[in-house]
Amino acid sequence: MVSERPEHPDVALVIAFLNTLDVEEGTDALHSAESWQDWAADRGLTPGPLTGARSTRAALRSAAGDPDSTPREASAAIEVRVNADGPVFTTTSATGAVLSAAARLSVLGLWDRVKICPADDCRWAFYDQSRNHSRTWCSMQSCGNREKARAWRERAAAEAN
Repeated sequence: MVSERPEHPDVALVIAFLNTLDVEEGTDALHSAESWQDWAADRGLTPGPLTGARSTRAALRSAAGDPDSTPREASAAIEVRVNADGPVFTTTSATGAVLSAAARLSVLGLWDRVKICPADDCRWAFYDQSRNHSRTWCSMQSCGNREKARAWRERAAAEAN
């Protein structure tokens, strides 16, 4: 997995939320109410129910292309208010903040750049910054290289038989 520093704050929040599940390390920040509260507090957010966070993450991971996720829906209470800077989403929960960020990315045409690494032992969420939106792996140096080498070995073995 690659550490990225997306410039857009909505990208950073959505990617961080999706990566509360770390397949490679075998960790899940949503495994307990305490770890969920810590994750939300670290970002200045109010956690809300753990079950809602898990549902929201599963729905967003599915929407981002996680092959291990089944399509589902998630929702949160979000209001649109107008202040001196213009319209803004407001919410009282961390899941609402994440869904607001995801909605803004969608409106800006950036949601399709949020992806899940297809490597079985990775599944890291990343933001595709490539010009033509064609990036597949979280990192070509680790997951991409490993998958390409595996595919080459399978092709070479098939040709040898």
